[in-house]
This record gives sequence, C-alpha cells and structure tokens, in this order.
Amino acid sequence: MGRSWLFAWGLAAVAFGGASLVVPLYVVELGGGAVVLGVLFSTASFVGVPGALVFGNLADKTGKRRPFVLGALAVATVTTAVIPIVESVPLVIAANALLWLGFAAAGPVLTLLAVAGEPEDRWTAVIARLNEYQGIGWAAGLGLGFAVTAGVSLRYDPVTAQRAFLFVCAASAAAGLALAARALPPDSGTASEPSPARLRRRVREAARFNVRGAAFPFTLARFDPRGLHPRVLVERFSPTLAAYFAAVLVVFTGFGVFFAPLPAYLSEVGFGASETFALYFALNAAAAAFFGRAGRLSEAYGVYEVHAGALLGRSIALPTVAVVGVAGGGTLLALGATGVVFAAIGVTWAAIAVTAAALVTRLAPPAIRGEALGAYGALVAVGGGIGGIAGGWLAAFGYPLTFAAAGGTVAVGAAIVVTLARRSRRHSAHRRNSDGGTLR
Repeated sequence: MGRSWLFAWGLAAVAFGGASLVVPLYVVELGGGAVVLGVLFSTASFVGVPGALVFGNLADKTGKRRPFVLGALAVATVTTAVIPIVESVPLVIAANALLWLGFAAAGPVLTLLAVAGEPEDRWTAVIARLNEYQGIGWAAGLGLGFAVTAGVSLRYDPVTAQRAFLFVCAASAAAGLALAARALPPDSGTASEPSPARLRRRVREAARFNVRGAAFPFTLARFDPRGLHPRVLVERFSPTLAAYFAAVLVVFTGFGVFFAPLPAYLSEVGFGASETFALYFALNAAAAAFFGRAGRLSEAYGVYEVHAGALLGRSIALPTVAVVGVAGGGTLLALGATGVVFAAIGVTWAAIAVTAAALVTRLAPPAIRGEALGAYGALVAVGGGIGGIAGGWLAAFGYPLTFAAAGGTVAVGAAIVVTLARRSRRHSAHRRNSDGGTLR
C-alpha cells in the first residue's frame, strides 16, 4: 500500500477535523442556539448511516474505488468553501450534512482500497496505518483551527476568523483531492472480494487511532440497518450481547446529549473559538495517546472492568464540565481546569473504544461476528443522533441539567455493563467449579 494516497487522505482529514468544530462555532455566531446545534449534530450523524451502506455496497459491486474517494474529497472541498460565504443557518446545516455524507461514503471505500492486493494477515496493519493517517490529520485540523482563529482574531472579529479557517479547510481538502487524483491506484474494473465479515472484524481490530469518535459519536461501519429491528437483535444475538447492545444505545445517546450543545455552552461561559479548539485538541490528543495503554489495562484487569470503569469515569466527567466552566466564568484558570476535564474525557474514550470492540467480538459467535460489529456501529450512529436532538432540547432548561442528564444516561449504560460483568464472573466461576468437580 503506497503512502502517497494515505497522505492525501490525511490532508482531507485535516479539513474534516477542523470542520467538525468550526462549523458548529460558526452556527453559534450566526445566531444558532443549542437546539440548532442539536439538529446540526444529529443530521451529521444520521446521514452517515445510508452513506456508508450505499456507497460501500456500490464499491463492492462495481469494483470501483477512485470515483468514490475523489467524489468525497471534491464534496469536502466545495462544502468547506461554500459554508463561510453563506449566512443562512439552514443552508449551513444542509452543507454540513453533505460534508459528512462524503466522509461516510469514503470510509468503507478507503478500507477496501487499503486491503486491496494485501494478504489477509496484513489487513490489520494496513487498516491501522489508514486510521493513523486519518487520526493525525484530524488532530492537526483541530490544532490548526486554534492557530488560525487565534491569529486572525487579533485583528478581526470571530466570524471572520472562523470563515478564514473554513477556507483553510477547503484548501487542505483541495490539496488532498489533487494528490489523490495522482496517487490513487487505478481501478481494476472487477469487484473485489475480501469477505465482508472478515473485513469488518479487521476494521475493528485496527481502529486504535480513530480519535474522531472521542467528540463526535458516530463510527463508520458497513452494516444493514434491517439488523437493528428488535426482533432481529433478539433472534440473531445472545441475550448477553443484546443486553450489551442496549447499553451501547444508552451510552451513545448520553454522549450525543453532551456533545451536541457543547460549543454553544463553551461560547456562553466566555470561551472564544481559539480556546474551544484548544479544548477539543486536548480531548483528542489525550484519546490518541491513551489507546495503547487502554489495551494493556484491558489485558491486565479485564475487558468488562476497564469498560465499565471508563464509562463511569465519563459519566462523572461530563457534568463536571459545567461545574468548572460556570465556576471559572471563562478565565484562564477555568480554561486550564476545563482542559484537564476534557483530557479525562478523551482518556475515557480510548478505553471505551478499545474495550467495546473487544466485548462485541467476545460475545458474538464467530459465524455472525461481522454482523454483530455492524450492528454495534449502527447503534453508535443512532444513539448519537438521538442524543443530539435530546441535548439540544434539554439545553433550553440549562446546561448543568443537560450535562447531568448526559452523565446520568452514561451511568445507566455503565450499570448494565457492570451487571453483565458480574454475570460473566459467576458463569466463569461456575464453569471452573464444574471442571474441578469432574477432575476430582
């Protein structure tokens, strides 16, 4: 797998990472409140579901890769260039949805491109490298957003600074498009065959640097949404896995409740665009730095234990943001304290992401493991979308209440995981005793 097209996608990820935050901030400056941010957040989550499904299947059937990737990069270039020249909030929401539709469309196609021509024992490594380039680009976009908005704000108003950065995002996407047009390998014209189930498994195994979900609860997956019907979940999956899926839906709903109105809250307590970019960068950098450690902790203390502990930690950290923000009133001390809490939220994401993939893989029978991972990705997207709408609505009653509701929702999901962990320990102990009795 050549590095040139990976670098092209990294440049595009700079645009996507920067846009993920600057667009909500721009909406706030245009007069959009928490409810509008909830709609913005939810539409971006929901469009990814058909985007990943439809375009991933088309790439499978046609054997084409280049048109989908180049199309996604062209969409990113156009939308990030158009958003700063419009002042209509509905138009910004529509353009933002189109931007994330392009991102969703490119995700599964890039995965297919990464594994094309590679032996199966190399899939995990090449997909990990793809995630690494994307993760570095995403974090770089946030860091660049801080630098540009801080610098331009020294002479101009916040709206001008945000528009300037959106044009920077467009330039980065355009550079990625130009490089990808030269570097992407030609299509063979025949449908490729890695097995979808095996490929999905490798995607989850390799997604250790995928920091995007740290502050944007939507994980790309190739799945059939018909598998989300409750009857299908009960019939296809074990009661334990179905219960864990219920926890996933609850937890990611809580994440959406928190993250959707968050930019409006940070603006209200006195943080400017550059400070907000710095906070999100701290969150994502902490997540990226902790992925490896999270895997080692899981091996040492158990997947259930680390997963439940990370969820409980996040359930506490989310409402804490309101406490430190309101108490500090946008001061430098408040920024530092909020940054520490954001870093803690990022650390918990690393542990949650690593252990969730391991739990689904462990609980699903091998024959339907790919299907189970697809259902997990779908529930993540649906939960984030529902939570975004709920968070925007709850914010009308106050941010402390909203963030407390988010933390409480995550705590409910953590309680389900704790119950499953206890059941698993009892089952393991019973099996050991049974084995011991047989030996005696």
